[in-house]
Amino acid sequence: MKPTLRYLLPVFLSVVSLLWTACDNHVYYTEERDVDETGWNMADRLKFDVEVEDTLHVFDFFVDVRNSVHYPKANVFFFINTTFPDGSVAYDTLECPLADVEGHWYGRRTGRYVDSRYVFRKHVIFPRSGNYHFEVWHGMRDTNVVGLKSVGMRIERL
Repeated sequence: MKPTLRYLLPVFLSVVSLLWTACDNHVYYTEERDVDETGWNMADRLKFDVEVEDTLHVFDFFVDVRNSVHYPKANVFFFINTTFPDGSVAYDTLECPLADVEGHWYGRRTGRYVDSRYVFRKHVIFPRSGNYHFEVWHGMRDTNVVGLKSVGMRIERL
């Protein structure tokens, strides 16, 4: 039994390693912006510019959130404006539930921070090549939100 385990363990680790690295091969764009953890004002917009040449493949869009374990809310709302290369604009709202009703974080906790990823759009084909400009800001009732560390935009090619 032990010799079999000795041979299976390297095979298992190789497969896990392949799967782990294969996931990142589909990342088309990823960027993260820090916010003022002591008070992110809703007037402060985070800007992400994506230069797109690929109008044939299908993409998924995600928003990454890093919050402190001291973040006082169970969710966060974001307003997201997308400006297309032709100047047209799309307006979206995204709710990101961060914790359950008992206060247990949904994301992956590392130390005093929790990392979470939320689907923003699925199965998107860019209509034209050019620069896509995304603006993200919080849509909470409080003008200043305390306890968020960073917000990121991630686009993966399917």
